[in-house]
Amino acid sequence: MDVQVRSFFVKDDGQVPNNPNLPVIFYQNAYDGDPGPGPDSIQGSFASHGWKNSWTGDVYDYHHYHSNTHEVLGVRRGTGTLLIGGDAGERLEMKPGDVVLLPAGTGHKKIEASDDFEVVGAYPDGMEPDLKERDPAQKAKAVNTIADVPIPEQDPVFGDDGQSPMFHKWIK
Repeated sequence: MDVQVRSFFVKDDGQVPNNPNLPVIFYQNAYDGDPGPGPDSIQGSFASHGWKNSWTGDVYDYHHYHSNTHEVLGVRRGTGTLLIGGDAGERLEMKPGDVVLLPAGTGHKKIEASDDFEVVGAYPDGMEPDLKERDPAQKAKAVNTIADVPIPEQDPVFGDDGQSPMFHKWIK
């Protein structure tokens, strides 16, 4: 696996809290199949690393976040552009095999995508995510919940390898 890893923080934009302590981690080529597992193995790989309650499909085209859990998204098919962190956030151009790890509170939405765009989403320990939209009243309540979400036991891509990006970048 020739995975390129990039991390970045996104700031509270007044409506989406984002996460002040944990960065977004973008794993490019994590499951590109050259060499190693391909995009069709994403769901099984996430599950084997403790990231369960998975789903496949599209990403909402409006800003939303989860205050009670982290989320991982891996592209199985097609290409798409996601906006991470609210209107002033980062645009990620994603292709099959790319993965983005979103800490609790991080806003995300799909800007555009190919007709066949499909992602696999999952949550640590099979958490059931809450769905929050841009709303100052929801945000005020969500901030405390976000701060209490624990670091997962395993990186969704690398598992419990102590050298994984998540273990180096997600420190509370």
